[in-house]
Order: sequence, then C-alpha cells, then structure tokens
Amino acid sequence: MTVNNHIEDFHGLRVFDFVAAVDAGDELPEAGAVAWKIGVEIDSEQDWPTRWGQFLDRVDTASVTAVVVGEWSHDGPQTFAGPMAAILEAADRLPALRALFLGDITYEENEISWIQMVDVTPVLTTFPLLNELVVRGASGEYAEGEGMALQPLRHEHLRALRFESGGLTAEVPRAVAASELPALERLEFWLGVDAYGGTTSTADLEPFLDGGRFPALRHLGLQNSVFQDEIAAALAHAPVVARLESLNLSMGAFTDEGAAALLDGQPLTHLKRLDLHHHYLTQGMQKRLREALAGVELDLSEAGKPDDRWQYVAVAE
Repeated sequence: MTVNNHIEDFHGLRVFDFVAAVDAGDELPEAGAVAWKIGVEIDSEQDWPTRWGQFLDRVDTASVTAVVVGEWSHDGPQTFAGPMAAILEAADRLPALRALFLGDITYEENEISWIQMVDVTPVLTTFPLLNELVVRGASGEYAEGEGMALQPLRHEHLRALRFESGGLTAEVPRAVAASELPALERLEFWLGVDAYGGTTSTADLEPFLDGGRFPALRHLGLQNSVFQDEIAAALAHAPVVARLESLNLSMGAFTDEGAAALLDGQPLTHLKRLDLHHHYLTQGMQKRLREALAGVELDLSEAGKPDDRWQYVAVAE
C-alpha cells in the first residue's frame, strides 16, 4: 500500500465515490454494499460539508457500514477539525458504521505531511462499535495545530487500527500501548522519518513485542522507518511473534543486517505472510529468506540497491 493511488477496497467492500457518482448522475448502490467515499477535488468549487450533507440526505445511512474520507480541502491544506465535527455530529445517523478511513488522499492531492490530521480519540469514543480505523496524515511539530494524535482509552470492538504518517510522533504508539483494546487483531504504524515530525524509536515499540497486550493480535506492521533493521532485531526474540499470523516490516531501510537477525532468531515458519517490500536486500539474502521461509507468503518486491548510500523510506514528505 502506498499514497500513490486511492484505495479501491476497504473493510471488505468496494470503495464507491459518492461525489463523482452524484455529479455524473449515476445510480447509487445499496447503502450497505460499498464503502462510501466522500471527498472534494483540489482547486474546485466543491465544499466538503455540503457534500457530506448530500451523502446524509441521499443515502440510507442507517445501513452504511464503511466510510472513506477523501480530500476535504479544495483550497490547500486545512485541518480535519471541521470534517471530524461533522462526522461526529452525524453519529446517530450512522448506527451501522463499523469502519472509517480518514484521509484517502494521494500525494498528488496533498503530500502526507500536508494532511492536517487531528486527535482521533473522539472517533473511537463516539463510535463504540467501530471495528476498523485507518488514519493518514501529519503528526507532531510538522503538523499545523495538534496533528495526528490519540489519547489512551478502552474500546471493546476495535479489531484493526492503522496510523499512516511520514513522521509519526512517539505519543501515538505510546497512547495505543496504554489503551485497552481486547478485540484488536491488526495493528500497523507507518513510522516515517524525523525530518517530517517522526520521533518514534524502537523503545516506543517494545510494549507491542512482549505479547502481554492485545491478546487477540494476529497481525503486526512496524513499517516505513529508517531503523527497520533495529525493529527486526527486536522482533527476533519477541514473544508476540509466536502468535502472529502475519508480519509487515515493509517500506523502510531494511537490509541484510535486519534479515539476518530475523533468520537467526525464533522460527518464522508459522507465519502465513511476511511483507518486506521496499527493501535493500542483496540477492543472496533474498535467496536465504525464500529457502528458509518456503511455506510463507513472502513479499520481496520493490528491491532497492543494497549499496545505495541513500536508503529512503517509501512515504515521508
């Protein structure tokens, strides 16, 4: 997954662009059959609150299970505070909502570091039955205002949580670690780089490695960092790995050092999938991984040059 293209599927449903369909005069699908995307185009006269109001009025929102929020600003980067308030205000009209993607915005619309996200805690407290939440945007000092944030909380039904950033502040994973999420099965962080507000370190990820938190966790993604090798070394003997079904260490500066640490650590043959795409592995190490993990679905695509002095993450600016 990258920020090059809009998502096509979300929460097991086809993403349907409500605004495009309305403007084209197309027939709308059944409310529960798709994930509804509401967004505006840059440099257009479209207004997100107006489009959101149209969505509420024209769709049987009582049956809507998934919503994707696209670009909300037609005139350059603007805070998500307004759209957030509108979504929360409509909570009683969305009783079946189980999944939210906040910020399906490509780099051509707004670089990820320009997506002015806010504290998303109210989403989880307002929608106690939510199963999946994806948040994309700027975090920390690089963001205008508060940026992407979360406060520790308890949520009984959240199963999948992903934060996508070009620079994730340590406060976000710390807040997740301090939360009680008994149903959480999938957890992913795009860590990014310090130049775009990233302050997360391997130490901030340790709470997710001991296996004591989130008893239902089956997938862990620690991605898009310049210290992927350190993360791999920490995972090599981490208790949580034994109960994972899939592991994602993609999108970062992952080299032979990190791969060797994984292979020299605990067995990984129980995994169904190991995602290492966007890496800097030598051909020899790629062969070692394929041989050692022959029964694992292994993604080694998007290989960079192992001797490249400019090893970069997939998503930063």
